[in-house]
Amino acid sequence: MSDMLSIGASGVRAYQTALTTTSENIANAGTAGYAKRVATTREVAVATSGMTTAANGMGVTVSGIARSGDAMRSADVRAAGADLARSEAGAVWLDRIEGALTGNKLDERLTAFFNAATTLSADPSASAPRATMLQAAASVANSFAATGAALDGAIADLDASADAGTGQLNTLSASLAKVNAGLGRVAAGTSGQAALLDERDRLLEAMSALTDVAVQFDSFGRVSVKGGAGGPLLVQGDRPAIATYARGSDGAVSFAVYGIDGSHILTPSGGALAGMAEGAARLADARRELDTIAAAFVEGVNAVQAGGADLDGNAGTDMFEGDSAASMKLVLSDPRGIAAAAAGAGPRDNGNLTALAALRKDGAFESDVTTLTTGNASALAGRRAIAEVQTTIRAHAIAARDTVSGVNIDEEAVDLIRFQQAYQASSRVIQVARETLDTLFNIR
Repeated sequence: MSDMLSIGASGVRAYQTALTTTSENIANAGTAGYAKRVATTREVAVATSGMTTAANGMGVTVSGIARSGDAMRSADVRAAGADLARSEAGAVWLDRIEGALTGNKLDERLTAFFNAATTLSADPSASAPRATMLQAAASVANSFAATGAALDGAIADLDASADAGTGQLNTLSASLAKVNAGLGRVAAGTSGQAALLDERDRLLEAMSALTDVAVQFDSFGRVSVKGGAGGPLLVQGDRPAIATYARGSDGAVSFAVYGIDGSHILTPSGGALAGMAEGAARLADARRELDTIAAAFVEGVNAVQAGGADLDGNAGTDMFEGDSAASMKLVLSDPRGIAAAAAGAGPRDNGNLTALAALRKDGAFESDVTTLTTGNASALAGRRAIAEVQTTIRAHAIAARDTVSGVNIDEEAVDLIRFQQAYQASSRVIQVARETLDTLFNIR
């Protein structure tokens, strides 16, 4: 009878643990990063006196809490997430460039300026077309300046985002180091270990969204993380590294890591930091090209002005100043100062406006702005198309991982009923054993 009682008690304890584990799975079915647990049971074996073998039939015990997981599929999710994060981050800054180039209608303002000069050539001494041309010149200057300022603002925002990204990476690295320390202390096959392993994988996935990572596990489940294959250590044991971001005087950006094995350059090939590095390069190129167009436009228009005569017969003076888009401004305030006539010709002459028309053709300012804008738009469309494909790839990777580690509510419901019945049956075994003992004790 005592064996029957102990067997029943072992069943109650084991299936209570199984019920608790199943309930935990159901409760966390929607929790991101949660891997389902399974209470593994085994038969209790007790060594018999004088024998080296064990006698079975002494009940059941929970040998541990097994966590469902697949390291390869988790690695696929991290890789797919890093690729997608890079594309999405890169698209953000391409979109900012597009907004800067199109939002201020620079191409339209340039066309309006040169068209106003063409209109003025029909009647060079008239006041109204001179005022219209000067107003168009002001619009061009303002559009160049606003476009340059928008690109400068985007660069400043990118710097802030990159600083925040490295700060987030440092926070994740520090948290992962603490998880490593916890895994070194926790007992294997426990709910505590399973929870730490969930947090480890969640942190690794979050890190891979910032930079591609190379991961190596030890027998305790602790992880060493490098910033990409062959890159610097980000986490080793309970030691995290520190990542930094910097922009050089030439506009080039860089990431570095220090704190574990010295200082090293971090060159992300995936994750949001890689997308930011790519965006920084494109922003710098766009600003450099825009500044080149602006400087050539200012120099060319001022040279045309200097080669002609204004309405009063005086040599033309500068219409614009500035050596970059952001610094451009209109300095000619009087429409009479537009040098429409060739030097020495009368006020009704339009010879110098012919030189401005030639500058329009040779300088190709409008087409250069259009090329810059369409080139960026094409890159943005390509990046978005790639991101769509990568979104699908990542979704499939997550689905493949979740077939192993995800919680299936239907399966858990079946297990819940099965373990409940086993628990009730074990309780019934205890009850029958007690009733039998009571009957025996009452025999006189």
